[in-house]
Amino acid sequence: MTDSTVRIGPALVTGVNHVGLTVTDLERSIAFYTEVFECDVVMRQEKQGGYLAEIVGYPDADVKMAHLRLPGSESRLELFEYRSPRSAPRALEPRNVGNAHICFVVPDMDALYARLVERRVETFSPPVQVDTGANKGGVSLYVRDPDGITVEVFQPPPGRDR
Repeated sequence: MTDSTVRIGPALVTGVNHVGLTVTDLERSIAFYTEVFECDVVMRQEKQGGYLAEIVGYPDADVKMAHLRLPGSESRLELFEYRSPRSAPRALEPRNVGNAHICFVVPDMDALYARLVERRVETFSPPVQVDTGANKGGVSLYVRDPDGITVEVFQPPPGRDR
């Protein structure tokens, strides 16, 4: 939709409830996102079959899951560990179609980077100054979570908070 698009009728999409990631070890991922990125665990549950099996298309679906509140937001990060069917490995690289990432905003990249180094979190590089575009003057960094999922960390340019 462009700025010149006129909406007729009520909005069909009114917000974002959660972003979901499939992980190999739910407890390890919960520890990573709560300790490194200060997410809060809101809910945990286990689910077999039922509506879950229908929406994901796996009749034998059996998962452990958790919802984590994203800092500064009511949006959630949903972590799924499939006990059945087991996950198939795939190359999680930024260039690959379908590869997604979540981006955390931080006020102090140096402090967050020190935490990442202390916890031996794999980074793609040290923090990088954004030198062009809408985020010029900001600082960005890509890291990998315990499953190799890409996570971006972004410190906005001076005078911006997002």
